[in-house]
Amino acid sequence: MLIRHTTAFAALLLLGAAPLAQAADKPTDPQIAHIAYTADMIDIEAAKQAIKKSKNKEVVDFAKDMERDHEAVNKQALDLLKKLKVKPEDNATSQALTKAAKEEHAKLAKLKGAAFDKAYVENEVAYHKQVNGALETLLIPSASNAELKSLLETGLKIFQGHEQHAEHVAGMLK
Repeated sequence: MLIRHTTAFAALLLLGAAPLAQAADKPTDPQIAHIAYTADMIDIEAAKQAIKKSKNKEVVDFAKDMERDHEAVNKQALDLLKKLKVKPEDNATSQALTKAAKEEHAKLAKLKGAAFDKAYVENEVAYHKQVNGALETLLIPSASNAELKSLLETGLKIFQGHEQHAEHVAGMLK
């Protein structure tokens, strides 16, 4: 489990280290859009895995909430990017997040029952903490477009609720 959290943390350290870099090293709006979209897609895929594997009603209900909410935020983001005529730009952070997520997905795929439920929900707690921190400290402050910044701020409020919900479900699984 420590390896799983370490992998996710290492990927998100790329986000957290950026504020220490010079302004020129901050992500651009197209890069921010890609990072945010990637982070949402990672959670959607994790939710789909949980919906398929878990037999625990609380875990499945939580996963369905994650899938629904992250899909809604991604739709809003894609609509905004289309309106602004901005194409998301792949970048090293998005790639690192995707790589870590694939590794996590594979680890979770090997688990069953209560072990899966516990690992999935613990990962959701850690993932939301890390993504929320990246939104607060890097992505929102770096966004130059007011509409993108507003969407990220709205997403942050939703995802903070997800973090609390994940913590609640994790407490129920102990």
